[in-house]
Amino acid sequence: MATKKKEETDIDIFQSNLVPKHQILSGDEKAELMKSLNVSPKQFPRIKEDDPVVKILQGKKGDVIKITRNSLVAEEYNYYRVVA
Repeated sequence: MATKKKEETDIDIFQSNLVPKHQILSGDEKAELMKSLNVSPKQFPRIKEDDPVVKILQGKKGDVIKITRNSLVAEEYNYYRVVA
């Protein structure tokens, strides 16, 4: 009997209200973000390359992922992580 790995199941984790919206920034968006915040990618929090969301988005090391979370104070809050 063949078994599937947990990340190979048919569950769409993005359908959960507990998983915020994730998107990989383009090269231009990444450069603009770094310039506007006056930071380097090394200064961002990390997200592992084997994270289920990163795998689904096909992220690779060095990519910047924008995470849009809902907030009670502000409607949405953007948070950024670098794939490591």
